[in-house]
Amino acid sequence: MTAANSDQGRPTQMATSASGKAGTSQWDRVAAMDEFRALMKARVKFVVPATIFFVVYYFALPISVGYFPKFMDKPVLGPVNLAYLFALSQFFVAWIIAWLYVREARKWDILSDQIHKKLEKGGA
Repeated sequence: MTAANSDQGRPTQMATSASGKAGTSQWDRVAAMDEFRALMKARVKFVVPATIFFVVYYFALPISVGYFPKFMDKPVLGPVNLAYLFALSQFFVAWIIAWLYVREARKWDILSDQIHKKLEKGGA
């Protein structure tokens, strides 16, 4: 293995940056950028709560059916009971979360573009 290769066999980006930091990889420069930290913070701010909400919502159905079978068996429309409606609602909740994710991801794309433009100008 040569010095130009990393542990996984991929070449590292060792070069002198515009700020004069010799031997700093491009990843290290990006990771040190305030814009990149803001991007990661924005992603975590959405992804973690959305994931927790969906997991809780998803497991609420089997838990409710297991612990509250009489309540979940209440008919709503003919043979359709609360359990069926709850199960159907999970599809809609997943679609809503996906739509919200796409909406948020557009904002992250703007932040990402700002990082790319700054790097192209030799910043970081």
